[in-house]
Amino acid sequence: MLGRAADVLADALQRPLAPGLYLVATPIGNLADISLRALAVLARADLIAAEDTRHSRKLLTHFGISGALTPYHEHNAAKERPKLLARIKAGATVALISDAGTPLVSDPGYKLVREALDDGLSVTSIPGASAVMAALTSAGLPTDAFLFGGFLPVKSGARRKRLEELKSTPATLLLFETGPRLAKSLADMAEVLGVREAALAKELTKLHETVTRGTLDHLAAEIGEAALKGEFVVVIAPPASADAEASDEAVAAALQEALAEMSFRDAVRAVTERFGVKRARVYELGLALERKGGGAR
Repeated sequence: MLGRAADVLADALQRPLAPGLYLVATPIGNLADISLRALAVLARADLIAAEDTRHSRKLLTHFGISGALTPYHEHNAAKERPKLLARIKAGATVALISDAGTPLVSDPGYKLVREALDDGLSVTSIPGASAVMAALTSAGLPTDAFLFGGFLPVKSGARRKRLEELKSTPATLLLFETGPRLAKSLADMAEVLGVREAALAKELTKLHETVTRGTLDHLAAEIGEAALKGEFVVVIAPPASADAEASDEAVAAALQEALAEMSFRDAVRAVTERFGVKRARVYELGLALERKGGGAR
């Protein structure tokens, strides 16, 4: 089997690489996850544009690739983009790689691809490792429809506003978050999105890979105020279809039951979380019940 893989790689290395932009996925942790096709493209490319050349040089050296490297990141993209496009127009092959995973996922490659296509240049994706897909497939949550939301805003107010926008999305949500912000971010997710199943993925494909599962509120409580490092992928289940389509009658009935056991404020919170609807809607229904004598504060 290994001999056959070596033959496939050797054959690919002997074939000429057509001019164009190649988007090459690199490992997100385990170097063995790089594909034979990725190795062949990187070895034959005239130029490799990398997010961090020092980081990427280690990867290339590991596989004995000594191609020319140039930095391409958010701080120099506007300046370097025309140079890369000019090289391709002149007949060169340029490979774009990120620090880890698939290019264009939370990195500045989009504008380069867009302008290359606008100029009629060839753009080829060399698929491979992706933290998004690794987290999604290991979370145990629905995979038939999902939305990748990238990093949430840093400040809580903006973050909660973004979560409100995502709240009714009928798909599994995938979000990136840094360790230092994870606790506060999870607390906002639990408050805005309500009780939903979720998973926290860290160190994917590495020796200490972990995927922690539970509801958002339980995960938030478990994390607490811990000072964490690194980056996480947060996978969140979609809203239950029955909850998303809850009628005023169903919400009011649940609210009336809740009011028999708890305060008006707690009942509103409980029903809001149960149905995944806006708090203002539940609050107004509660006031309507009070006017009819169906509830008491």
